[in-house]
Amino acid sequence: MPSVQGLFAVSAALFIGGIGFVIAGGRSAQRTPAAVYHAPIAPVASIKQIMNGIVMPNADVIYKAVGSTITAAGSVDVAPRNDQEWARVADSAAAIVESGNLLLMDGRAVDDGEWVRMTRTFIDAGKVALKAAEDKQSDGVFMAGGDLNGTCDVCHERYQRR
Repeated sequence: MPSVQGLFAVSAALFIGGIGFVIAGGRSAQRTPAAVYHAPIAPVASIKQIMNGIVMPNADVIYKAVGSTITAAGSVDVAPRNDQEWARVADSAAAIVESGNLLLMDGRAVDDGEWVRMTRTFIDAGKVALKAAEDKQSDGVFMAGGDLNGTCDVCHERYQRR
């Protein structure tokens, strides 16, 4: 018959071993990345709806944010004057970038060649406008607006408005 001391030693060893397994399991669980759920994405809006609802209104904010107007009284310079106005330009530039992502979605991209290349150029112009607005650089917003408009013109020459 096993002694009480022998049973105690076995019980203590099993207890300590069990704690070791719990600690090892906890460490292993910390190293395992959590599963990320990716919801299926299906386009809803047409290209025309993206252009009318997102691109044109936000591009208009960028185009009108910085410039000069000559009047009979002289030249009037326009530029954002405070943090709220700069934020509005930055928000519009971010919307431009994201609309480009929408235009590249499967089921919406017109082709895998020029459409993708032109849309990426459009996204890049939006990123430049965003950076200029975040840095509160009037000249940068002005130049980025011109580049953005150029990307639109080139794309519309190849792909008629839909």
